[in-house]
Amino acid sequence: MTLAAYKEKMRELPLVSLFCSCILPKPQEKITKTKEGVVDLNLCIIKDMEVIELNKRASGQAFEVILRPPSFEGNHDFQPTIPPRRDPSLEEIQKKLEAAENRRKCQEAERLKQLAEKREHEREVAQKAIEEHNNKIKMARERLEQKMEAKKEKRDAHIAAMLGRLQEKDKHAEEVP
Repeated sequence: MTLAAYKEKMRELPLVSLFCSCILPKPQEKITKTKEGVVDLNLCIIKDMEVIELNKRASGQAFEVILRPPSFEGNHDFQPTIPPRRDPSLEEIQKKLEAAENRRKCQEAERLKQLAEKREHEREVAQKAIEEHNNKIKMARERLEQKMEAKKEKRDAHIAAMLGRLQEKDKHAEEVP
């Protein structure tokens, strides 16, 4: 494979070229020719990655990408530095304590306000329930009085009818010897 053919193949294989260009922004000029006009496809050998040609056919080519664990050259011990804590002054401590006390008072006032609203709501609900109960009792009492009045009228009418019949029987008994 000639250098021009290799470059053409690399344009056709955007994944490999993109992968190589991400790791090596400037391509290495390490082209080794094994045969006359043939480029070794191990061009992209990098410390942490290696690209090897698997098959070369008329229909296309296959590559194997081998990734290795990263290697650190030299002694690069990662030791995060923690900035030293500065000791707070008495004024800062007093300010923080006052702010905390204010927050606590605000939270307590908010809780008391919520409890007062809740109690007021409970009172309103209880008052409404008592009113409904009283209305039901009043309505039941009125219905009972109406029923008793109707029964009294019916009973009085029945007694009057019976007395009328009894008087008729007495008149009839006096007329008949």
